[in-house]
Amino acid sequence: MNKVEIMTFQLNELEEIYPENLWLTLSPEQKQDAWKKTFQQFDINHPNSWQIFINCLCQNEFLKWLKCDPDFQQDLNTFPEYQDANFWGFVNGSIITIGETKLVIVPTEKSHPMKIEIPQEWVDIPKFTPHYYLAMQVNLEDSWLRVWGYATHQQIANQAEYNKINKTYCLDREELVSDLNIMWVARELCPQQMFNNKLGTKVSNVSNIRSSEVLLKNLSCKNVVSPRLYADFQEWEILISSDNLRNQLYQRRCENFSEHQKQLSLHQVVSFSQWVENRFTAGWQNVDALLNLQKKTVVSQFRSDIALNKSRVKGAKLIDLGMQLGKQSVVLLVGISPEIDDRISIRVQLYPADEESYLPASMRLALLSQSGMLLQEVISRSHDSYVQLKRFKFPLGKSFSIQMVLGDVNIKEDFILDQLLGKLS
Repeated sequence: MNKVEIMTFQLNELEEIYPENLWLTLSPEQKQDAWKKTFQQFDINHPNSWQIFINCLCQNEFLKWLKCDPDFQQDLNTFPEYQDANFWGFVNGSIITIGETKLVIVPTEKSHPMKIEIPQEWVDIPKFTPHYYLAMQVNLEDSWLRVWGYATHQQIANQAEYNKINKTYCLDREELVSDLNIMWVARELCPQQMFNNKLGTKVSNVSNIRSSEVLLKNLSCKNVVSPRLYADFQEWEILISSDNLRNQLYQRRCENFSEHQKQLSLHQVVSFSQWVENRFTAGWQNVDALLNLQKKTVVSQFRSDIALNKSRVKGAKLIDLGMQLGKQSVVLLVGISPEIDDRISIRVQLYPADEESYLPASMRLALLSQSGMLLQEVISRSHDSYVQLKRFKFPLGKSFSIQMVLGDVNIKEDFILDQLLGKLS
């Protein structure tokens, strides 16, 4: 079944097509409960708050499902618990222990996951290693969770492919067992033959680790988007396994992030909530107002772009590239649309201005995170009439930047996704 097909079915139809999978419905109250629990401790504007929310929701609902089943009336334990939920700010996934059996839930929001991607921490750190890994799909828009397969630790040890870039162990969906009942039966019949706990990485020797203070300082830098990817794994193992060090790192990153936000506020930041009210500042204009001043070819290119024109709110700005480039200008277009659960879909395009038919060659259009990290970019060729970034989504409260670079000219526009969802509905 392809990606388009699975998105067109109702939940009851999906349950009939995939009866072996576990399907959990999500009510608005359940999502709101996870949202409140998450942000009782964590500011919505802090780094990785969305990942914390997703993991909190998955853990909550799977735990509720277990408690409703009389076959699982045993000791149930979770990690992280709410007081340790900043763990999710670094690592995706959570542990649920049923008696002597340890499970790790690995959520993904991908609409058609083709493999389970398990963070290395759950595989190579003995303290966290489980008996089974459960692949959970999250669909907030249609309000359901789906456990679509599981793998044993031994499978991951013998068959999974290690991704050095993301530091994950990956196993194709064809290798996973889709029926959870098989796992429960195996758990009852072979309780002493679960898995060998040792895989690859040995427990790090603290004496071989750099000073924890140096490590904390390096990993709390605002330019480090993901500490787990930046750090040496043996050093990271010690840090992430220590509640004290992990809490210190999270607090420092939050403090540095808050300072960065203050610095952003000192210079002009584009507020999308003002666009909704048709108020444009800092050189931005309503798209139609600006395009009316441009040559007809540019206007027709933009208005024929179905994807961008689906955006509920659109703004445009004429960007002067400067004297050294022959007073060339370009038009930056940004369109936004509301998505489910307080996220905003954003499209960004760059067009030539005035009488030009093509963009300057080798012009770079880039998306930067609120910490200044490059998230994606596109570079114009010699006969490009426009370039665009891939559509991206951000939760409310987040900021990001669009950067345009050509030769020595470097121009950056900062945006904030403030509370505008109600205004768009």
